Amino acid sequence: MAADILSIAVLGATGSVGLQTLDVVRSCLPGIKVKALTGYSNVNALAVLVNEFKPNLACVKNDADAKKLSGLLTTKCEIVTGDAGLEICAAKSDADIVVNALVGRVGLAPTLTAINAGKNIALANKETLVTAGELIMRLAHENNVRIIPIDSEHSAIWQCLQGGGEVEKIILTASGGPFRTWTKDAISICTAEQALSHPRWNMGAKITIDSATLMNKGLELIEAMYLFDQPMENIEILVHPQSIIHSMVQFVDGVVMAQMGVPDMRLPILYALTSSGRVANNFQRLDFLANNSLTFEAVDMENFPCLALATHAAKTGGTLPAVMNFINEWAVGQFLQGTLKFYDISRLITEAFGAYTLQPITDISDVWAAEDWASNFVRNR
Repeated sequence: MAADILSIAVLGATGSVGLQTLDVVRSCLPGIKVKALTGYSNVNALAVLVNEFKPNLACVKNDADAKKLSGLLTTKCEIVTGDAGLEICAAKSDADIVVNALVGRVGLAPTLTAINAGKNIALANKETLVTAGELIMRLAHENNVRIIPIDSEHSAIWQCLQGGGEVEKIILTASGGPFRTWTKDAISICTAEQALSHPRWNMGAKITIDSATLMNKGLELIEAMYLFDQPMENIEILVHPQSIIHSMVQFVDGVVMAQMGVPDMRLPILYALTSSGRVANNFQRLDFLANNSLTFEAVDMENFPCLALATHAAKTGGTLPAVMNFINEWAVGQFLQGTLKFYDISRLITEAFGAYTLQPITDISDVWAAEDWASNFVRNR
């Protein structure tokens, strides 16, 4: 079946999801035009992509990077810079859909800009809905904008819901990360290199550490609440080490629909770009004889306190998830640099929760204010 869209903008084109999005275009949807690409500081990789896909717009971090990129291009392309450049690529390119594959809180502002411009969004940026989910979904509805999930778990739920029916429960599956079978004492002295050794998925550094702490599953819980309009109590998290079932939906009659496949992010990306049907491809197929044992385990909140903290933030709501997200993002960066230990991530979030005065979100300024508070908290700790 032909794709629903004719053109895309890819924010975060040089990251893991961005590169896989472009591979999907290259291998499965060659008729789609790429109108904008952003690579921020990864100038060399972005230049290769711009020369191949010939977008109208490209975004890098600053003027020095823009000059460098210009010298590497063999095709005509307008170059914009900084956070403002990301928003230009999100809203002012004539793309039919914006693929937001940015990592971290930087993804929120371009999402808002794209929504206000009436652009449909294929969303891989968890932080957009974690920090401002209620606001984002309301604005999307007001602007008649579709937000289509790219995360494998949310894509699985999206696909399971296509047949309709009243939902009783959503079941998010988690691989368990690299420390699923480790003791708490062993986890406490782990290195960043060990935390980056994910057993199933090949992802960027920040997302991989979130998987190791299970914070990613907490972020996905909050995302699912807003994407599928479900209370937290209707969402269950199960550890599924094989990562074959990407998530499930249990309906009110007790029937459970599961979406299964090999761990390959190109599959949910392809579905997000062609959500009216299926597109033939040469990706690896699931071999049931080779994967003949599917197991499930309860999550371990004691060994992975970040998930418990995210669950608390989801239940509390307001600006607390934005505070949690900011501090987690900062602490993960420090852990990767070797200045914090693994459990310092959850410790800092716990301390912040104890010190913060919760606020409601009435508009985006409330999110920015919460992030400013979190920034001051980590700076003055």
